[in-house]
Amino acid sequence: MVSETTLRPRQLILPMFVAEGLDAPRPIASMPGVVQHTRDTLRKAAVEAVNAGVGGIMLFGVPEKRDAQGSGAVDENGILNVALRDLRSELGDSTVLMADTCLDEFTDHGHCGVLDADGVVDNDATLRLYAEMGVAQAEAGAHVLGPSGMMDGQVGVIRRALDEVGHSETAILAYSIKYASAFYGPFREAVDSQLKGDRKTYQQDLGNAREAMRELELDLAEGADMVMVKPALSYLDIIKAAADISPVPVAAYNISGEYAMVEAAAANGWIERERTVLEVLTSIRRAGADLILTYWAADAATWLD
Repeated sequence: MVSETTLRPRQLILPMFVAEGLDAPRPIASMPGVVQHTRDTLRKAAVEAVNAGVGGIMLFGVPEKRDAQGSGAVDENGILNVALRDLRSELGDSTVLMADTCLDEFTDHGHCGVLDADGVVDNDATLRLYAEMGVAQAEAGAHVLGPSGMMDGQVGVIRRALDEVGHSETAILAYSIKYASAFYGPFREAVDSQLKGDRKTYQQDLGNAREAMRELELDLAEGADMVMVKPALSYLDIIKAAADISPVPVAAYNISGEYAMVEAAAANGWIERERTVLEVLTSIRRAGADLILTYWAADAATWLD
């Protein structure tokens, strides 16, 4: 009766992976219980998650072929856009369908943008592709776009592109605060990342909090409908700071490395899985997150029902 912080299924968003060319789901070794789906198994698992009460689905695509421009991201027949159409057809408006709006899964170098002649990410050339990608995802049925590449100006460019073609109702969940974290490792297995090196030139320095708030304010000024902090557990202070100043909902991404640590400890009998998961998610809510992207979304929704 007097609990100050609530955790409800509608506040949970389930990230899902769909891979091209599979005839059966492919387990992700570093993320027990998470798989790369086929188009058919994606539809089935998405329906089950929605029936459990999750508030939304964030979809990532894993193509068979990649190139320097990440052309599969803008191809209407690319795996992510095809799968978005599948889910919108299957689910309609019964949940919030979100799409990862980034090139890293589609480039043969694994960076979130295209590279210039010196091998450095070209911010402005990348923005042009993000605009095209955003429109393709909206037309495929996404309710919300999630630009996660941390390019300067990405929210404004995507917002203008959507408005110009009549998709003014499509919302933007801006990855406003995304740190260059060591906890992304399992995710890179999940999307078969081709990355060599790191993304420190465009993701944020681990020690910077004031810079995070500046990035947040820039995205809000460009028209973000929601903002994101990623990762979650190592940055609860940043979630709190963002929630204190944001006039729009704040999301936090409980990322792959955080998931993998708990699952490994639970598998060894060192901690109690359900209690630990709910404690982790409640801590993120208590810090100020309105929404949580978590690989436990469907399980937690069932436990909370």
